[in-house]
Amino acid sequence: MSKKERLSFEEALSRLEEIVGQLEDETISLEESIKLYEEGIELSKICTETLEQAELRIEKVNEQHADNNEDA
Repeated sequence: MSKKERLSFEEALSRLEEIVGQLEDETISLEESIKLYEEGIELSKICTETLEQAELRIEKVNEQHADNNEDA
């Protein structure tokens, strides 16, 4: 995944779930586990950032709605 290519929240979450499943496999090598863990951390960051942006948008909509109700 290149830095220019941004996964959607759903894509990142789905891949993160796949990684968790792979990490639960006891036959996986330590090196592969570390690589998957690193990828999982990056995916987690994407999910967190996306959720934070969504929260800010919702707060903005709620503020606008509250302002409109005050004017009415």
